Amino acid sequence: MKQILIVIIALFSLGSCEKAKEIKEKKIVKIVPKKVEFGFVLSDFNVVQDTIKKGDTFGTIIDEQSIGNRRIYDITATIKDSFNVRSIRYNKPFTLLRSKNKKHDLQVFIYQPDALNYYVVDFRDSLVKAYKKTKPLTIKRRTIGGVLKESLSETLGNAKIEGALAAKIAKIYAYSIDFMKLKKGDRYAITFTERFINDSIYDGVEELEASFFEYRGKIIYAFPFAQNSNSSKIEYYDEQGKTLKNFFLKSPIKFSRISSRFSSSRFHPVQHRWKAHKGTDYAAPRGTPITTTAGGVVEQSGYTAGNGNFVKVKHNKTFSTQYLHMSKILVRRGQRVTQGQVIGLVGSTGLATGPHVCYRFWKNGIQVDALRLKLPTGEPMTGENKARFIEKITPLKFELDSVANL
Repeated sequence: MKQILIVIIALFSLGSCEKAKEIKEKKIVKIVPKKVEFGFVLSDFNVVQDTIKKGDTFGTIIDEQSIGNRRIYDITATIKDSFNVRSIRYNKPFTLLRSKNKKHDLQVFIYQPDALNYYVVDFRDSLVKAYKKTKPLTIKRRTIGGVLKESLSETLGNAKIEGALAAKIAKIYAYSIDFMKLKKGDRYAITFTERFINDSIYDGVEELEASFFEYRGKIIYAFPFAQNSNSSKIEYYDEQGKTLKNFFLKSPIKFSRISSRFSSSRFHPVQHRWKAHKGTDYAAPRGTPITTTAGGVVEQSGYTAGNGNFVKVKHNKTFSTQYLHMSKILVRRGQRVTQGQVIGLVGSTGLATGPHVCYRFWKNGIQVDALRLKLPTGEPMTGENKARFIEKITPLKFELDSVANL
């Protein structure tokens, strides 16, 4: 009886081992999806990816491939209505799909003028054909916010947002915020949309939907809105419907720093004596563009020993501004200029120890401190427009405030 029991146990153990071995030997087969690009399964071809080099043309590239007895001239003439071969540009990518046989006959030529669009020249049939395609584009919405730990550009860069958004924001707020004076710890929130090619490749910022920045203890909102519903002209307004576009820009230079302020008594760094400094100095690298802070007419343009190269702009009967120490003047006397127009480049001509622009401001013929002056603003919206505006921005404002915990 004992021997029979031993045999049964042995057979059971052997069966268990065989079953375990069978399970172990079973392999999990993973189905690897075939890579499809430009509408082609790449594994079906011998793929060559390259960029247009100096001297390359459609003809020289194709002529190096095996295309039988077809003539480049005939091919170009056949596809001219779908693809202008002269439009290919240096350093743009192209792809060749060739047969997987020993000859590597050219099957398809693909040219990408930009990240979104591409042209296909198909050689697989007796009649060569060409067409243009656009990759799928997805728009994704994002809201970020909190407190600034560094500059706006660095903050956006750390959030993996293209630098163009910082420039766009600076332009929108140019009439309300001097970004040189934003401090670490100031709150902010931004809602915007971004483009993604094939739902994965980042293609930049599409649109700014709403934002606010804390500036000198005050929260300044910006919402895009078209007062004329039949027009595409967009302006930016605060939460009360007041335009952000003041009569004057806050600064003649973007992303600079104030090196010296308006003062009734300052020790002059060149003349080494105490005297009034009736302007605001903005230090910036040589060659930085200087823009006029408001539209007007160039009243003076030239050079003096103290001012160096300078430009003075008369805006109206009340206001004038002057820009000193330029390395180069880009406007002439009598010329009409628009707000934000580049009128010169930063330099250190005249009595200056380093590259900067001295920005001077006149009101009714008297020089005043531009930073302390309350400048005129635009008229707020009213009536039906304001009601439509408030309805639109209410959920946007709630979202911004929620992110920044206001």
